[in-house]
Amino acid sequence: MDHPNYDIDELISAKSIAARVESLAKEIGDYFKNSEKLIVVGLLRGSFVFIADLVRELKMPLEVDFMEVSSYGNAMESSREVRILKDLRGEIEGCNVLLVEDIIDTGHTMQHVQTLLQSRGPRKMEVCALLDKPSRREVNVEVRWIGFEIPDEFVVGYGIDYAQLNRNLPYIGKVRPRR
Repeated sequence: MDHPNYDIDELISAKSIAARVESLAKEIGDYFKNSEKLIVVGLLRGSFVFIADLVRELKMPLEVDFMEVSSYGNAMESSREVRILKDLRGEIEGCNVLLVEDIIDTGHTMQHVQTLLQSRGPRKMEVCALLDKPSRREVNVEVRWIGFEIPDEFVVGYGIDYAQLNRNLPYIGKVRPRR
């Protein structure tokens, strides 16, 4: 897809993503195998494609709920100010919860959401992130499952956007500004 201000170079192929989602689902399913039900909480909007693929691979009773949080706006850098734009509809008290994020960057958003959700008394809560940028971490967050570790590049595709564009790419690509 062409954009006048930047190009996109493929970083992780659609095939690689599909294979990793399948293996993550197996690991998550094994971990939560004795759960009566798993509540999968997706952080919108970037995680929606990942969650759709992940829950189709999970062979267990589950519910899906969403939160929408923002720390980027239309910028390429996190503002570090986390705002809850949409909260969960359901209760998580006493339940097993899988929190699903598209990308862990500075860690501020995940730390904020984990603290908020832990205060609601889940039985167990674990985090799965499609992408991790450990070189950008500013706060320590516990992430049990990571799809791919990536370098400090701004990425789009597979649900992840830049100013609301490029979510529909089937792969993860890095944004390269045109000079």
